[in-house]
Amino acid sequence: MLELRPNCECCDTDLAPADQAYICSFECTFCPECMHQLAGICPNCSGELVKRPIRPASKLAGNPPSATRVFNPDCKTNTAP
Repeated sequence: MLELRPNCECCDTDLAPADQAYICSFECTFCPECMHQLAGICPNCSGELVKRPIRPASKLAGNPPSATRVFNPDCKTNTAP
């Protein structure tokens, strides 16, 4: 099950479960603005960033989003090998 991380890894913007966000196959999570600045490529793994699915509100109580924040302020200058 997707973690639905609560923030953008680059700019630390809060991302609610229903907000538009982008993830790679490792679930690195980015807001739309940072995804565009990263040209749709994850700076951690070089994987494609795709639109994160939205978990239906009726399923959030039994399957809550992650509360663990991941923040890497240097992500826009990092590139994976």
